[in-house]
This record gives sequence, structure tokens and C-alpha cells, in this order.
Amino acid sequence: MTYYRHQLPQLSDSIFITDGGLETVLLFQQGWALPDFATFPLMDSPLGMEAMHHYFNTYGALAQTYGMGLVLESPTWRASADWGQRQGYDAAKLADVNRRAIALLQLTRSTYSTPHSPIVISGCIGPRSDGYRPKHLMDATTAERYHQAQINTFRSTAADLVTALTMTYTEEAIGITQAAKKVQMPVVISFTVETNGKLPTGMELKEAIQMVDQATDGYVAYYMINCAHPIHFDRELINQGPWVERIKGIRANASMMSHAELNESETLDEGNPQDLGERFYILKQKLPHLTVLGGCCGTDQRHIEAICETLSPAQVY
Repeated sequence: MTYYRHQLPQLSDSIFITDGGLETVLLFQQGWALPDFATFPLMDSPLGMEAMHHYFNTYGALAQTYGMGLVLESPTWRASADWGQRQGYDAAKLADVNRRAIALLQLTRSTYSTPHSPIVISGCIGPRSDGYRPKHLMDATTAERYHQAQINTFRSTAADLVTALTMTYTEEAIGITQAAKKVQMPVVISFTVETNGKLPTGMELKEAIQMVDQATDGYVAYYMINCAHPIHFDRELINQGPWVERIKGIRANASMMSHAELNESETLDEGNPQDLGERFYILKQKLPHLTVLGGCCGTDQRHIEAICETLSPAQVY
């Protein structure tokens, strides 16, 4: 059963947190092998399922404790055709694992959702190519065809929306939006940026958002930024005009390193949770329209709790 597909609560003024960096927690903190940074194969392991169930429950408990909403992304960032084939998954197995990933999040929602801490379930979509350095760029029509199958699967589940994380160029974002529009699924587009605040292609964030909106008649529910530290993009957002209000979510890295440095690092840079929480507080004061706040690479429950502590309602439930 879908709860919020026709009225996303994070479009209100209430604050919603997200989880942290699922992949980096599983890989660096818990020791799971994640070929291609893919977590969805763990859905076929009882121990893997248990680890992810515990992981998502951690954030359900945080949201309930601090009286905040929660947006949970399914562990399916790599569960599309090309990446799935590399892990031995055909179309039928991919559809099945995408459905079961949403069912996993339903367990957390049934346990922790309250009137003060509603839980929104998102079907997570990742880029067809590398999330930092895309090697094979598609036109929008090709991107729509590629991502349609995964979006169609989410459409038949309890997912309230689909979210495309770590988008690196506009044509893929447009294709995903068109695929979601075709089946009337709400969609969020989250771009990643380099240390200069621009997309990996060199495009300005403002231009990317305006291009996607123009090509899709503004169908995107809202935009996000993920997989970058606030120092990489805060100057691109503050006092930069009305277009910034289309950005309602930030999932930040704990590390201040560049994408290239993160790619080469063999250890996890966990940054400073308190510092990250304070930076989110400043962003929220400067950009009051931000409602979805959370983590990406290197973040865990400590970073998200720091965000909760700085931004929680006056009363903790």
C-alpha cells in the first residue's frame, strides 16, 4: 500500500531526515564485499537482509525520537540492467529484487512511523554509468528506455516516489523524469557536484535544473544535491535567486575530499558529525525551503543525529 504517492509530505514545511551512506557503512564499517558498490545482492543473503533491516531501523528510531519525518531510499542504486547483469541478475531477477527492497522498507515504516514522524518510501535509481566520472553519455530518449523497467517495477510497489541519486548530466535526468511521468510516479532528481559546485560535466547547477524543468514541463517534484560536502556547493545556493527554491533536499558527504580523492581512498573519511550538523543548521537558516536533510558517503547515524540535534522541533517525542 502506498501512503504518500499523491501528496508527498516533504513538500510541506516540516523537516525530513534521510539515512546516511548505506554503501560506506556496509563496506567500511561492517566489512561487506560490495562489487561495483552494489548493495542489492545482499537482499539474497539472510545475513545481508538482517544487516540492512537493522541499518534502516536505526534511522526509523532516530526519526521517531526527534519527531521528524524520514525519507528512506531503497538499496537499489545499482539495481538496473547494466549493473544487474554484472552481478548475474537478468530482468526478472532485477524486478524481483527491486520489489523486495521496497518491502524491506515497509517493515521499518510499519514499526517506526508515527503522526510526528511519517516515513516516506522512495525507489532509488542510480546512474547507468559511473556516479563520479560518467563514461557513456545517453540522450534523453535512450535514458528513458534504459530506466523505464526499474521505474515500472517501483510503480507496482508501495514506493511513494522514485529518486534518482548522483545524477551527473542533464540528459539522463530528463530521461528518468520522462519515464516516471509516463507511469505517473512522483520523481526527485538529485545531482552531484564537484568541489567547484558544478556538475561533473562542468555545467552550472542552475542551468541543469532549468534544462530538466524546461524539457519535462516542470514534472520533477523537487531537486536535491548528494555526494558532496556543503563547502562544495553552499556558495552556489545562498543568495542566488528563485531557482534555488526548486532544491528541497541535501544528502551531504562527511568528507571534504573531491570525488577523485574519494575514489582513490582505501579508508573511510568520516569527517566530523558535529561540524556537519552545524553546517546543515546554517544552510537551513539561509535556505528555509530545504526540507529533506541527510547523508551520503561516509555518514552514519552519528551524522544524522547531529542534524537532528541542531534542527529538531522544540519537543522531542
